[in-house]
Amino acid sequence: MTARPLVARDTSPAGASLVEEILRLKRERGAMLLAHYYQDPEIQDLADFVGDSLELAREAERAAAKVIVFCGVRFMAEVAKILNPAADVLIPDLEAGCSLEESCPPDAYARWRAEHPGAFAATYINCSAAVKALSDVIVTSSSAERILRQIPADTTILFAPDRHLGAYLERKLGRKMVLWPGTCVVHEQFSYQALVELKVEHPGALVAAHPECPETILALADHVGSTSSILRYVQQNPAPEFLIATEPGIIHQMEKLAPGKRFIPVPGGSGECACNVCPYMRRNTLANLHACLRDGVPLLELPEDLRLAALKPLERMLKMAAAPSP
Repeated sequence: MTARPLVARDTSPAGASLVEEILRLKRERGAMLLAHYYQDPEIQDLADFVGDSLELAREAERAAAKVIVFCGVRFMAEVAKILNPAADVLIPDLEAGCSLEESCPPDAYARWRAEHPGAFAATYINCSAAVKALSDVIVTSSSAERILRQIPADTTILFAPDRHLGAYLERKLGRKMVLWPGTCVVHEQFSYQALVELKVEHPGALVAAHPECPETILALADHVGSTSSILRYVQQNPAPEFLIATEPGIIHQMEKLAPGKRFIPVPGGSGECACNVCPYMRRNTLANLHACLRDGVPLLELPEDLRLAALKPLERMLKMAAAPSP
């Protein structure tokens, strides 16, 4: 099969003019623009920093800018506000949510925790501030294994909201956990059949997959890791061709950092749909980024009691992620 091409970039004169205006407004506001790897390439190129969830959290915490414009999804902007309350945090589209966050409402999560008294709640960062506030530690795909290895072996671990990441960590750690049944709408849709066909078409290509993918996809992967881990892998591995089983926005950074190599996005669903593109991440556009900088809205705000409650497990994450491997 032939992989679906990536969405074309806006290289029109109107697009170029919008970029110039965004850069001007960013300077005027003293704003720092943070972007996730899953954003459109033109937004990544405008950002002061592009990274995965853990890298973006660290960057937001130490940012000295008066204004942080977060091109990602809402829970990421919440993390920036939790860690850096002095900054005004803007997000181009407040409706840029996350299927994992939506799968784990705070009231249902609170009931689930109550069903397991004495358990330790390790929660994936793809959740609301309210769920973070109910958790013992937050993890990212790049920090989860290191953090969970620090939890005593006789402690029951609750892991939410991604069951595929949770199951992957169970296999890596050799340790059962109680898993919330959520999944990522993008990674859940990667097609096993499409990946097998691509491997036949490209017998020398290596497969790099995100651990939010189902086990059937991970079983075919040469490398499983976070977005930043996948990015390092394709740079360091001498192979000329890779099949990428994560949101294809990251391929822009791969092409910049590993020129001359070929990166083929694994399709989702039947291979004919755009199921491998995150509909939430792509709600941020040059147009609403421009409007956000021009008008200073949407402004992400959190009640101070909620911010402080969510801050504790995030600070624990940053501390445990930086600790030496046990």
